[in-house]
Amino acid sequence: MQLKYNRQTSFGSTLLKTLIKLLIAIIVFVIAIFLIEKINFPSPKKKFDINITNDIKKL
Repeated sequence: MQLKYNRQTSFGSTLLKTLIKLLIAIIVFVIAIFLIEKINFPSPKKKFDINITNDIKKL
């Protein structure tokens, strides 16, 4: 019967894997923000000019 040799991962390699995953997540987030900024969302063409001076005088 052969014994299995289960080597525990070191703290450094675990930390390195976590940092790589975090770096990839940040890069994906930055790219997503950059792509969203490139999309032209519709905006109103007409500016609304509302006169509220009469309402202020009534108060």
